[in-house]
Amino acid sequence: MPKVLIARNLPDSVVDEARALFDVTYRDRPDPMSEAEMISSLRDYDAVLPTLGDLYAASIFAAVPDPRCRLLANFGVGYNHIDVAAARAAGIAVTNTPGAVTDATADIALMLMLMSCRRAAEGERLVRAGKWEGWHPVQMLGLHLSGKRLGIVGMGRIGQAIAHRCHYGFGMTVAYSSRSRKDLPYEATRHDTAAALAAEVDILVAAVPGGAETRHMINASVFEALPGHAHFVNISRGDVVDESALIEVLERGGIGGAGLDVYEHEPDVPERLKALERVTLLPHLGTATLEVREDMGRMAVANLKAFFAGEDLPNPV
Repeated sequence: MPKVLIARNLPDSVVDEARALFDVTYRDRPDPMSEAEMISSLRDYDAVLPTLGDLYAASIFAAVPDPRCRLLANFGVGYNHIDVAAARAAGIAVTNTPGAVTDATADIALMLMLMSCRRAAEGERLVRAGKWEGWHPVQMLGLHLSGKRLGIVGMGRIGQAIAHRCHYGFGMTVAYSSRSRKDLPYEATRHDTAAALAAEVDILVAAVPGGAETRHMINASVFEALPGHAHFVNISRGDVVDESALIEVLERGGIGGAGLDVYEHEPDVPERLKALERVTLLPHLGTATLEVREDMGRMAVANLKAFFAGEDLPNPV
């Protein structure tokens, strides 16, 4: 029976399913693996089920020149924490869990858009602090979302799910930037760059994968291009955004606000960012529902099962 390491605490149903198929060692903890644990995982197990924060850098693979491990079945659609090229060079396949996360992540994007535009987090803090003095006609005026211009940086599965909700649910016009033109069931304008897109929208959403190609794709030039009333939302990866540039534009009131579910150096969130009223900050809740996490886990287990059965991997990266 293949020996498999589950590197983080997962829903019980996922662990039970894996235990029925494999000789499972369950690291039932929320914190990422240490460098020593990752080196051990490659040396002592036939496969590993890691997730975000388990930083399988090239140095980890280099430390185990003849690994026993032959598969990293990543729990999550994003895999920029794994040096895939180094894994392949070591003879280790990598899979992920696309599809399962799409709707939940799109829902979080809509929630952040509404919270930021309608100043919901700011209002909740006001009530909790006992400082609310009652309704009046110009209290905490925000931006009406319906009918506004939406811009999406990255029009993949998640970007399209966000656009679908916004267009059909809120009557928003859609524009996007991406490497290729998309065939969409509604009119949408494509721009070549994120900055060109930003200049034309009321809400800008980052929905690109993480990694070297997209690091700081959303930078000072993008924020300078946004209209002063516009809001920015990030549900992709934290390092897609130049966080210092975002803080600077927010501090001087250069844009209307921001809604963030991810951060450049998670779990560290800059004090300057936390001090800003016009920012909604969530603790990476994008896929945080039991149903979605179970679906992600089952997809990871399916990748493991196919691998050890000698079948084509359902979700190779």
